[in-house]
Amino acid sequence: MELGLGSKRVLVTGGSKGIGFACARMFQAEGARVAICSRSQANVDAAVGLLGSAFGVVADCADAGAALAMIDRVEAALGPVDVLVNSAGAARRTPPPDLTPEIWRAAFDAKFFSYINVIDPLIKRMAARGSGVVVNVIGAGGKVASPTHLAGGSANAALMLATAGLGAAYGPSGVRVVAVSPGLTETDRVAEGLAAEARASGVSLEQARRQAVGRLPLGRMASPDEIASAVVFLASAGASYVTGATLAMDGGVAPVVI
Repeated sequence: MELGLGSKRVLVTGGSKGIGFACARMFQAEGARVAICSRSQANVDAAVGLLGSAFGVVADCADAGAALAMIDRVEAALGPVDVLVNSAGAARRTPPPDLTPEIWRAAFDAKFFSYINVIDPLIKRMAARGSGVVVNVIGAGGKVASPTHLAGGSANAALMLATAGLGAAYGPSGVRVVAVSPGLTETDRVAEGLAAEARASGVSLEQARRQAVGRLPLGRMASPDEIASAVVFLASAGASYVTGATLAMDGGVAPVVI
C-alpha cells in the first residue's frame, strides 16, 4: 500500500529511543522529513547520528513554554508539521502506600502534560491550515489498573479521553487524532517497569519477566517496530476515516470489547 507520506513533515516527541525512535526511522523510510525531540542532548545526538537526516531538538515537554519553543524551532527548520507523534514521558511506578498528591501530580506532568503541551499549540495550527494528524502512543495501563502504576495509568486514561474528545472536536477542521495503546514492548521503559514490579513482588527480574510474558496470549512482547508500523499507518491516508480511536496493541492480554 502506498501510504503517501513522502511529502509530510513529522515531529516525534520521545523520538530518540524505543517506540519513538522506531517511529522516526519508519517515517523516514516512507520518505517523510522527520524531527525528533528528547530531554537529553546525548540521546538526541545519538539518534540523529543513526537516522542521518533527522532534525533533533532538546526540550522538556512537561514545560509548556519549552514545548512551544521546540515546536517553533521545528517548524522554522522544516516547515509546518503535518504529523505529530507523541511518545515522550513516563511516570515513575510507585506502590500505593507510597503515593502522595505530589507523586500523582508529577505523573500527570510527566505523561499527560508532556503530550498536551505539544498537542495544544500544534493542533490549533493544523486546524487553521485545514489538515493534520496527531498520533498518541499511550500505555495500556490507562485501561487496566496496575497496583504500581496507578498514577501513571490515570494519566494514560486521561490521554485516551483527550484523544477521543479532540478527534471529535477537530474532525470538522480536517485534523485527525488517534492513538495506539501498547502493552509490553521490548524497550528500556518496560524494562524499568518490570524492575519495579519485581521489587514490589519480592521476586527476581527474570521471574517477573517470565510471569509477565506468560500472561500474554501471543506469548511474547511486542517489538518497537510492530508498534511503529501501526503508528505510521494511522498517520497515513490509508487511515483517513479513523479519528478519536485508540488501537489496543497489548498482545491480547485484555480481551475486552472497545
